[in-house]
This record gives sequence, structure tokens and C-alpha cells, in this order.
Amino acid sequence: MAAFACCCLRGAAQTDPETRVLQYIKDHLRPGEPLVVTDLYNKVFTQPEERKALGKLYNAFFRIPLFVAEYHERFGRSPSLKVIAEQFDLRNAEAADVLVRVMESDPRVPRFFTRDPNTGEITGVDRRTILNDPRFGKTLERQLSGWVGKPSPDFELPRLEGAGSLNSRSLRGKVALLYVWFTGCPPCVKETPELVALDREFSPRGLAVVGANADRLLGLGYDDLVRRRYAEEQNIKFSLVHWTSESDSAFGEVSIFPTLFLIDPSGVIVQHWIGFVKPEELRGAVEKALRNRTPAQ
Repeated sequence: MAAFACCCLRGAAQTDPETRVLQYIKDHLRPGEPLVVTDLYNKVFTQPEERKALGKLYNAFFRIPLFVAEYHERFGRSPSLKVIAEQFDLRNAEAADVLVRVMESDPRVPRFFTRDPNTGEITGVDRRTILNDPRFGKTLERQLSGWVGKPSPDFELPRLEGAGSLNSRSLRGKVALLYVWFTGCPPCVKETPELVALDREFSPRGLAVVGANADRLLGLGYDDLVRRRYAEEQNIKFSLVHWTSESDSAFGEVSIFPTLFLIDPSGVIVQHWIGFVKPEELRGAVEKALRNRTPAQ
């Protein structure tokens, strides 16, 4: 298998590593046979960039069931393959289709979805099966139980480019808007201008916007230079930090981006949004939280 792969990959030398990995997986899927990632890592994809791409896809593979289940619960419909691709920074809908096909082929993975045989689009989600799966059940249950009215978990997040860290204790007394995003996420790009406007208008009144970037957690290939350029282009002045695995676990493992938590001065979550939030809804919630902030705070 490894020898065949080397020949195959030499012929695709001009393609990017992620495309090579996906094409190899697509060509070697066998119904009823598990895809052994360690074999791919040790025998097939030996170059650093290929292994990095494989790690990113492996990370997405284990988040897709949670994402699809939560998306279906929140929006009343299944996400398209294009939406799945956007959420995991995949090249296109075909890449998302390959990962879903891996799930369908692997006998170790319960049948979470039903799909249209012609288009490949997901037509149904078996949320109960996901909830009963020990790998996903507790996480999904936490996500769907809701955060509003609950204390925000404590967090300490490293600032971009190694400039110290930001912790939740420093935000007490302020209204904090914790915004979890990743570089290149289309709904995140759509959300950014309103967050910039809110920060500019309301930071003097006690609003602290915190942009927690999940690139590293998701295994994406963006570096601080790309993130800094994006911040400059968007005129972002609010705090930018790295989202960590510890905070992701504490906040129920975010699976839809962006996700936003509005936290009052005492540290209680007063609003929780999944996906893009309309500007008027976001602004109204921030204004209300600031009105409820006492002068002493």
C-alpha cells in the first residue's frame, strides 16, 4: 500500500498536501474496513506538511458528528456539505463528502446520518445515536443543555504572538463578549465588522470583547502573521487570544463557529449564540447587559 501511495503521490506533486491526503483516502476507502490513521501517518504520509494536513482532517473527523447534531438542533435542518467544509476550513464540499464517507465505511462508527444517494447531502441526523455514543454523548448533552444563567468557566488564554495572557478574573466588573472563531471562517468574517463597531462604541461603558482564535486547536495552517494582517485589515482593537483545549473542554467543546458568550460583570453567562448573530440582536443584548451593570461595577 505504501509503495503504491508513493507512486500515486509523485504524480500529484503539484497539488497541496491536504488535497493529496484527501485523494488518497478517497481512492482507498473500502466499505466495512476501518481507516487506520496511524498507518497513514507512519507508512504513507511522511512529509511534515502532509502529516499536518492529516492531523487537521483527523481533528475535523471527530468534530463533524457534534457539529451536524448541534447544527440540526439549533437550525432545524441538516448542514450542507458546503457548510461543513466552511466550518472545518476544508477546500470544498467534496472534501467534506470524503470525511463523511469515511464515517460511513468504518464499522467502528455508528450510523449517525442518512444521506441523499444522488447528491450526497445529509438528509437526517440520528441525535439519539450520537448522544448514546461515549465519545460524543456527554459533550453534545452539555452543548444542548444551554449556558444562559450558568457561571462562566474560568479561563486563561495566551494572547496572540506571545504577549502574555488574558484571564477571566481580569474581566470581572465588565460585560465580556467572548467570541470563538477561526481564520477564514465565512460567518466569522461576516460577524467581525459588528464586533469592531461594538467594541469602539461600548468599550468606554465597560464592554470587553475577547476574540478567541481556534486555529491552533483545529490544526489549521494559519500563523500569527496571517492573523495580525486580518486584524489590521478589519481594524480590530479588541483583545485577540488563542482558544485552548482546556477552555474548549470547559465550554463544552465548541463545534459551530463563530460561538459567542455574553458574560455579565459577576461572571454569569447571560446570552449564548451559535453561528452568525444578526447585528441588531447582538447589539440589543450588549446594551441590555450594560444597562444592568451597576455604577459600582
